[in-house]
Amino acid sequence: MRLPLYHVNAFTTQPFSGNPAAVCPLDRWLDDQFLRKVAAENNFSATAFLVQQAGRYELRWFTSRCEIRLCGHATLASALVIMNILKPDVPVVHFETRWGGTLTVRRDGELLVMDFPVLQAEFVKPPDKLIRAIGTAPPPDHVLQGNDTYIVVYKDQTAVQDLRPDFALFEALHPFVVAVTARGNDVDFVSRYFAPSYGVPEDPVTGSVHCALTPYWANRLGKTKLHARQLSGRDGELWCELARDRIVLSGYAVLTMQGELVI
Repeated sequence: MRLPLYHVNAFTTQPFSGNPAAVCPLDRWLDDQFLRKVAAENNFSATAFLVQQAGRYELRWFTSRCEIRLCGHATLASALVIMNILKPDVPVVHFETRWGGTLTVRRDGELLVMDFPVLQAEFVKPPDKLIRAIGTAPPPDHVLQGNDTYIVVYKDQTAVQDLRPDFALFEALHPFVVAVTARGNDVDFVSRYFAPSYGVPEDPVTGSVHCALTPYWANRLGKTKLHARQLSGRDGELWCELARDRIVLSGYAVLTMQGELVI
């Protein structure tokens, strides 16, 4: 069996930065365990699988361990492959997903613009295990919880970039993942994202968590359009807009590999 395979760096214009995703177009859906094995072979934080149906694309995302409910960077990567290679003149792509509903990606010059649902988070008292997991960082300002995600808010960017968490304790928080965030020095806000129990110790750039970070920072900063940066080792940039009950996420992407997976 030969499967077409593309590697795309999302939320960047450069190789060796942003969040790499694998994109695998299929003629039909294959067994879920097979898809997970393909994702494990790629060994990225996400592999996107897509099947064209009546002018739209059914889209699913897998890590090396499991299927995930929402993935921004692999959606951006999938749109780049469709718009630049599979259907190069298409200005808008509609994806049908199992949990996120219909996701739309359109061109805006060189940017790709995604329409995602808002994910609301509420203030909570953090569990002791979470506080132990974030280690020697200064105490957070507060913690929010939403969509199986803890969002830890710090006073400044330094606390986020210097964080050295205990990944074993993060994994024990399953099914929860952890995002940390603060106001940025030269952008509106910065973040990092950890999901070790899903096979992703630290995700380089996480589009989906910005569906929760955007409404929080929009309310705090009093503006609906925000510039964000994720401070992983690879880094990446996003432009976020709160549009009522939707989040508009914009970013760049670059193709880094095109070929076949031979199985």
